[in-house]
Amino acid sequence: MFEEAQLYAPVTTGEDGKVTVHLADDHPGVGDPEYRERRNHIAALALEWEPGLPIPHADYIEAEQEVWRTVCRELAPKHERLACADYREAVGRLDLPVDHIPQLDEVGERLRPLTGFEYHPAPGLVPFDEFYGSLADGVFHSTQYVRHHGMPLYTPEPDLVHEVIGHGNMLASPRFAELNRLAGQAARRLETKDGRDFFAKVFWFTIEFGVLREAGELRAYGAGLLSSYGEIEEFRSAEIRELDVAAMGVQEYDITKYQPILFAADGVGHLMEVVGGFFASCDDDSPARLAAVPG
Repeated sequence: MFEEAQLYAPVTTGEDGKVTVHLADDHPGVGDPEYRERRNHIAALALEWEPGLPIPHADYIEAEQEVWRTVCRELAPKHERLACADYREAVGRLDLPVDHIPQLDEVGERLRPLTGFEYHPAPGLVPFDEFYGSLADGVFHSTQYVRHHGMPLYTPEPDLVHEVIGHGNMLASPRFAELNRLAGQAARRLETKDGRDFFAKVFWFTIEFGVLREAGELRAYGAGLLSSYGEIEEFRSAEIRELDVAAMGVQEYDITKYQPILFAADGVGHLMEVVGGFFASCDDDSPARLAAVPG
């Protein structure tokens, strides 16, 4: 497994076949029996799915639909002010509905003609090889559940809002889609824990929490920033360091707090040259090789 595993509520299947999502004690939905049953049901849909079958539809209730509408309404002006141009243009191309939650097959139908990506359902945590490696094939594994309606602008775990508004819009950009494909190809070459940990940290500080300079301003492109109502307003207050693969690959982070350290590229072209170049060539020896290069 990999470090981001801490973000997902564990999912188990009992001897009787019942699927249970184990929410943390401080999860906003832990005391809501209806929400917990919904989570169990939606996780079961993903567990029952196999490649080649139609993507299962989650029949979202009105409270969940209202969460989606609220998040779309609140994030849109923040994206206009704080997201990079490639992301903003991709939002227009993908043209996700704002009045209802899109099903994963609908997201795929919109993405496929743009960059060739599609979405597959996941109950929660997806193992390293499957999650990262599938990016090489243009497949993004996504959860289908929605955060609790009591806190529509907060989630302690990646939900469909993060997976689709954050990653989906990113994947509608040809350059960001290519960066994800390169990451997937890199992941398939890695076998050692050190190599995988180094790679996962670079992925975290770029595709999840990346920023870049554009038109004299610092703007976000990472899915984690662009899907977070709170953190997107705070990222400019972080310690901003220059884009440095060797440094990103060993930088520790706390996934439960706003990121205090971010790495900025000088535009998408610079990002593709440095990080795309790393993904295109990295192997299990990359951490040692980069550490040996004088800084």
